[in-house]
Order: sequence, then structure tokens, then C-alpha cells
Amino acid sequence: MHGAADILRAGGPVILVLLALSLVSLTLIAVKLIDLRGVGGGAARRDGALAQWLAGARADAQAAVAGGGAPADRVAAAAMARLIEGHSPDAVEAEAVLLGNAEVAAMNRHIRVLELVAMLSPLLGLLGTVLGMIESFQQLDMAGGAANASVLAGGIWKALLTTAAGLMVAIPAAAAATLFSNRIEGAAQAIERTVGQLLVIERARRAAGGAAAAGG
Repeated sequence: MHGAADILRAGGPVILVLLALSLVSLTLIAVKLIDLRGVGGGAARRDGALAQWLAGARADAQAAVAGGGAPADRVAAAAMARLIEGHSPDAVEAEAVLLGNAEVAAMNRHIRVLELVAMLSPLLGLLGTVLGMIESFQQLDMAGGAANASVLAGGIWKALLTTAAGLMVAIPAAAAATLFSNRIEGAAQAIERTVGQLLVIERARRAAGGAAAAGG
């Protein structure tokens, strides 16, 4: 059996780099778990607020979504506030797009770093393995091809160690980046759906109001 210190010595600098990447990856995963908690929630609250808006209780609808913590709640609350102030649906739609993009950008923060860790870790592991194999065969060459088989086997397992370490770092980072991206995509769709429904209701309401005024 080999202890952690033996593994670190055997893997050399590549193992140390992979260890650093692992710490970065785990820290970012913990941070994003906190950041993205509940970003896709609140669908029932938003549906209720849209029903209130349709019924004419605009202030109550705006207050309902303003109390939510999901990105779709914040964007919908801002859009409702602008509509209550009298802004046109087109102007509100343009502002909602900007707010939605800002929310998505905030949710995506650090995701690229996780993806980079997932991409680089196996390559670093492979590099460490290649360097280790080169060293093993150099020792074999210096021994005139008569190196002890156990010594050669020991050099090979040390070389393969970095590949295993690289995969151990890459797999959680890749899985987390994918899961987080899916959650962010769901939150972005919730923003688009809520604002779209709100504007459809508001345009219909204003069109009906304009038709009633023209008929009067």
C-alpha cells in the first residue's frame, strides 16, 4: 500500500497541479450549488401573478413576483413595474431582454472554469503518464535492457497514476458543469416564458382598451 505522500512523490509536479485543479473545481462546485439553488423554482407563484395581472390586479401581481428569489421572478417584477409606469410593451420587452441576459450571465459565472478543468485534467494526466513512461524506459536503457521487472513495473504504475488522477479530477468537473448548464438553461427558459406571457396579456389588454375607446 502506498500513502498519500508516496503518491504525491510518485506523480511529481503533474500530481500537484492536478491537486490544485481539484481544489479549484470542488470549491467552484460548492459555490455554484449555492448560487443556483432555487433558480428554477417559483413557477406556481409566477403563474398566480400572471393570473392576477390578467384579472387587473396589477400591483398585487407585481408584489407577488417581487417577493420571489428566482431570476424569472426578478425580471418579471421589473417588467411589471415598467408596465405599471406606462411604458410600452415593446420598450419593456427590450429592457427585459437585457435584464434576462444579465441574469443568465450571472448564473453562468465560473461555469467555463469548470469546463476548462474538465478539459485540461485528462490532458495533464496523459502528459504525466508519457513523461513517466519515458523515464521508465530511460532506466531500462541505462541498465542495458536487463532492468528488474519489478522495478520497471513500479515505474509504469507511477506513470499511469497521473492519468487516473486526471480522470478523477475531470469527471466531477464535467458532470457538474453539465448539470449546472442544464439548470441555467431551465432558468433562462422560465424568464423567457414568463415575460412572453406577461407581454401577450398586456398587449391584448391594451388592444382591447384601444378598441373600446375607438368604439365609444
